[in-house]
Amino acid sequence: MSYLRQAFTSLSRVSDTPERTAFAFAIGVFYGFGPLLGLHTILAVATAFVFRLNKVAILLGTWSNLPWIVVPFYAFATWVGITLLGLPEGVSLPRIGLGELIRMEFWLSLLAQWKLLIPAVFGSFFLSTVMAGLAYPTALYVIRRYRKEDS
Repeated sequence: MSYLRQAFTSLSRVSDTPERTAFAFAIGVFYGFGPLLGLHTILAVATAFVFRLNKVAILLGTWSNLPWIVVPFYAFATWVGITLLGLPEGVSLPRIGLGELIRMEFWLSLLAQWKLLIPAVFGSFFLSTVMAGLAYPTALYVIRRYRKEDS
């Protein structure tokens, strides 16, 4: 909880309008949870420069996808993609057991399932859009509230 409090305190002290700050934060959340993991910081900074958005706000949103959230989130995003699009033809999920993880056949069969990238990318794009849509009004409310408390 302390991390969130610090993040929103930082957002409330940004010299931009609450609407622009919340928008920059929401764009950052979109990039942070989007399918282009690894490029998210570069894309966020480039977007902030091109559209003159607040860099602190966009980076706080981008970095809201914390390391311990990454694996569960993208697993869930893949499941959402499979639910919405269906399992791609020719894909069969391999059995996963402790003994299977040390066998080369498991890893080869997993690599053969590259078509799972389609629902994984779609699912993370869908969820990041939803999360950004929720992040804007939430951030706007919190920023306004914190600014009232400061004044």
